[in-house]
Amino acid sequence: MVIGITDITAHAADADAVMGLLPGRPRLLALGEPTHGEGSLLDLRNDLFRQLAEHEGYRWIAIESDCMMGQVVDDYVVSGTGALDEVVERGFSHGWGAFPANRELVRWMRAHNEGRPASERLRFAGFDGPLEITHAASPRQALTALHGYLAAHVDADLLPCSAETLDRLIGADGRWTDPAAMRDPSRSAGRSAQAGELGLLAGDLAALLDAQTPHLIAASSRDAWHRARLWGRTATGLLRYHHWMADTSPGRMARLVGQRDVMMAANLLAVAERGPVLVNGHNGHLQRDESTMRMGGLPVAWWSAGAIVSAHLDEGYAFLATALGTIRHRGVGDPPSDTVEGLLYALPGDHCVVDARRLSAAFADARPAPRTSPYYGYAPLDPAHLPGHDGIVFVRDAQRG
Repeated sequence: MVIGITDITAHAADADAVMGLLPGRPRLLALGEPTHGEGSLLDLRNDLFRQLAEHEGYRWIAIESDCMMGQVVDDYVVSGTGALDEVVERGFSHGWGAFPANRELVRWMRAHNEGRPASERLRFAGFDGPLEITHAASPRQALTALHGYLAAHVDADLLPCSAETLDRLIGADGRWTDPAAMRDPSRSAGRSAQAGELGLLAGDLAALLDAQTPHLIAASSRDAWHRARLWGRTATGLLRYHHWMADTSPGRMARLVGQRDVMMAANLLAVAERGPVLVNGHNGHLQRDESTMRMGGLPVAWWSAGAIVSAHLDEGYAFLATALGTIRHRGVGDPPSDTVEGLLYALPGDHCVVDARRLSAAFADARPAPRTSPYYGYAPLDPAHLPGHDGIVFVRDAQRG
């Protein structure tokens, strides 16, 4: 069976078209991307968020950036704390602050919020952990922030330890952030006696936060309590990540990438309580299907944050995968005509939205060929995953950011 463009109904890539694909307004609407840092994808995300905020009641955007650093951006867009240039520099991880579209997003959110009541202000969140490809952060920031919040509001006798004890057990931050530990488990501090004790204390601090919820919200604010919950999730998640960095078993890398997405999922579920939310990150972190990659020449498989969140929220989660025609400045030229990208490339216009499940059904037994990429940073759509997507946003030609 050969599928032609007349079999596909394509719509403009706007909020009306996106919402028309869905049975209702999801609490988390995830917009994936097959590669990072392309300006045209970030501009499209910004346009979609503006429309969702202005016409569909969306108040949050969450992006694949450090959840701790994201607090700097949220403070700025909500209350104007700081200066724009400094906020963009300090509020994004992975170098995302260097992209003009991310700066423009922050600038527009602040301008939109000016003079509005708190209930109508837009909010920002990073949903990634404090993790880089080469290393993970020290647990110091999250642990000390959580301890400080609790120490300010609960009886000292309820605290499981002092701030000085935490500082002593954490020690030098360099022992946690050593990039050599990513390839050499023996360099990791994650299974030291101090790390084990910190793990227990982090759990106790998080449990105390839960136990004192009514008092803490009354004594501080609901926003402050939510932020403390973020510190607790991050502290316990980071210590677990460091634990698996010290592992020597064959499952080490699968544990690490899986733990990262577990942390992402926990952050997304927390922000969903305050949503609705537009989420932006890599397709591989947001898809419903199991994610796979090769690391060190070996296959690694894990369930993504999107798969975990979808299992929790059911129809409260929706996923749009972005597909690309070309990334010419990365050596990615016109897609072969027998691929999903090739079929969509024959459609008119610079970008569009299509119903992924109807597209999958139209292919029937003539499943398209998987596309291969000469650029390692771009992951083409897997045709087998189409039934798990709510829609596909297709961008004909990616432009530099």
